[in-house]
Amino acid sequence: MAEGATAYVSLEPCNHYGRTPPCTEALIKAKVKRVVVGMVDPNPIVTSKGLGRLIDAGIEVTIGVEEQLCQKLNEAFIHRMLTGKPFVTLRYSISLDGHLLDEVGREGSESGGYYSKLLQENDAVIHSSTRLLAESCHPLVPSSREPGANQPLHILLSVPPMQKTITITEKDGVLALDMTNLRSILEECEHRGLCSVMVDVRCDSSAEFGQFLKEGFEQNLFQKAVVEVLPVWGGSHHLNSLGQLGLKVKSLTSMVSSDTVLLEAYF
Repeated sequence: MAEGATAYVSLEPCNHYGRTPPCTEALIKAKVKRVVVGMVDPNPIVTSKGLGRLIDAGIEVTIGVEEQLCQKLNEAFIHRMLTGKPFVTLRYSISLDGHLLDEVGREGSESGGYYSKLLQENDAVIHSSTRLLAESCHPLVPSSREPGANQPLHILLSVPPMQKTITITEKDGVLALDMTNLRSILEECEHRGLCSVMVDVRCDSSAEFGQFLKEGFEQNLFQKAVVEVLPVWGGSHHLNSLGQLGLKVKSLTSMVSSDTVLLEAYF
């Protein structure tokens, strides 16, 4: 069916056995005529080996088409391959005057919304369990609405010591950790083979959670920020401790969606 066709891939096809057989062999078996590759795989096991195998098999190969877009698409994978550590995204919503908000925009959690897509894209989401136990929060842990989405691992930071809590789940899908530093949590994620982690910040008034975020910035553990600006004024919380750091961001982009503005930047 694919004989004589052109295959388009965002990442160089692998040429080794791992969780799956070599992608190169599947393309060769399908008798495709040409393969257009967005970017070379940074994985040292793969780099250029897949391209070489295709060329040796007589397949025409074009490299670097829409390379920047492909690098963005694969940013978490690239970071993991180059550093060995998960790619960390910080997400939060604010009012027009800069107050931290608990809610996500009206369309954000729906299928196709930015928040639903973030839940699909990230292997794990870190929450403060203080927020999740608040009466106003439903459901306790969010899930992606994207069709066929793999739901992330939810990591719940502990509530204050005086609150006794029992966590009951149907599956081994919740990792319960003490309120600790982000580095140790990311080491656990790395041990589990997770590629991307999102820290989902809501209206958590605990000093422990604010310190948790501040230490993450001071240790350069965040790679990306996604900020949603909602059309409301006022709120009960500020990210004051983070404002004192004087952080600079790069590659700032903005997008208007319905009645919200979505900002994305890298550290």
